[in-house]
Amino acid sequence: MKKIFLVVSLLLTYIAYGQKQELKLGADVWPLFTNVENEKSILTDLVSEALSRSEISSTFEIDEFSQVLSKIDNGEYDGSPGLWISEARKEKYLFSKPYLYNQLILVGRRGSDVSAKSFSDLEGKRIGVVSNYEYGDFDNSENLEIIPDLSNQKNLENLLSEKIDYMLVDALLIQYMLKHQLNDVTKYLAIGQSPLMVKSLHLALGKNVKNAQEILDDFDKTIEAMTTDKSFNRILELNWVRADVDGDGKTELVLGSNMAGSSAPKNIYGLMMDNSYKQNNEPQRYYVDGKLYEDWDKVPKSYKLDLVEDNTPSEKDTYIRLDF
Repeated sequence: MKKIFLVVSLLLTYIAYGQKQELKLGADVWPLFTNVENEKSILTDLVSEALSRSEISSTFEIDEFSQVLSKIDNGEYDGSPGLWISEARKEKYLFSKPYLYNQLILVGRRGSDVSAKSFSDLEGKRIGVVSNYEYGDFDNSENLEIIPDLSNQKNLENLLSEKIDYMLVDALLIQYMLKHQLNDVTKYLAIGQSPLMVKSLHLALGKNVKNAQEILDDFDKTIEAMTTDKSFNRILELNWVRADVDGDGKTELVLGSNMAGSSAPKNIYGLMMDNSYKQNNEPQRYYVDGKLYEDWDKVPKSYKLDLVEDNTPSEKDTYIRLDF
């Protein structure tokens, strides 16, 4: 009898520890960051992979953004894969460390002046933003007319119909548009060169979620590992990304393939630091296959192969398109 009791106890213990905790996360349609099933969604891809490495399974539902927040508050969702942080949100949710940054670029109609360095340079202008996102105070600039709408697509339509003067668009979306919709972009749009606003992205969990802080701590450690194992390059579909791989407060350029290109890369998307986009003129270090190189000349010649440019659109490219 004792043996049976021991076996049952061990079995129950094994089941208890072997079970995966499942998180139900909510997000809105925000190409290319979050999207409906079977469309590219880099935030859900990153978060899902990071959680799975900690034996946490996750499901994602797409909803109106206001409903996402409401459903986290009432417990229907455990959290969201990518939220901007604010003091009001910190009262209700627990947040991971930043794992990506939205670098918001000024976009206007072709011929527009997009050289603004701050929102104070845009007073009197109508700026399109996405409804219910926590943009902040726009540098306390007066006489800005902030016009919210449902999505980047709606803002683009408002821009082209001259209902607004400018819209704010993430630098990563712009990189994809320049890759896949270059003709449309150059025909219709003017693109700023420097972010006017940088917002950190976090995995957010409700404070009542079981093991929430432990899950977030493990998530942070896993994300740190993913910056060096090419996971970010693979999921973002970028050959180079900028990240602080050695924790010294300065970013390195991380190669995601065995082809670095024949010349030093430029305009690399920054992952982990909100001021990484300001470091373009500083000496660069390169992280290639697990090794750090202090400058471009020290990167082995075997990696300095010309990249094959693929301009052929496919059905899978539709996720990064905005309709002009």
